[in-house]
Amino acid sequence: MTIYFEDLTDDAIESMRVTVTEAHIVTFAGLTGDFNPLHMDEVAASDGPFGRRIAHGMLSYSLSTGMRSAIDDWAILAFMGTQRSFLAPVFIGDTLHYRARLQSGRRSASRPDRAIVVVELNLLNQQGQVVQAGEDTFAVACRPEDLS
Repeated sequence: MTIYFEDLTDDAIESMRVTVTEAHIVTFAGLTGDFNPLHMDEVAASDGPFGRRIAHGMLSYSLSTGMRSAIDDWAILAFMGTQRSFLAPVFIGDTLHYRARLQSGRRSASRPDRAIVVVELNLLNQQGQVVQAGEDTFAVACRPEDLS
């Protein structure tokens, strides 16, 4: 079911969950070239600020963009922007999900067939701790005139 801008509500949205694995971290390091010891070297990381290896912040962010939720049913035309703050480490074995809410929405001044929508998003671990917080901005289609 396609959900147009006019149908959006500010109800809380919960995503599916993903457990971060060793494979996620190794694959992400290989894709990005980020082999920082905090992510890849158990001995060095054990002497670091978190006492063990952590997942890349951008890995956790990237996983959140793929987590299925009701947002996937929106008539999204474009992903326009994002902002995140990394608040707590993510470890191998952590299970993540996000909680989101429509923060604002307005019709585009230059393209009346679409709206600009900002979604507040918190990424949480299995203990309910917010590990990332921020917002995403989307272009969402307005209901076509002939369907109104």
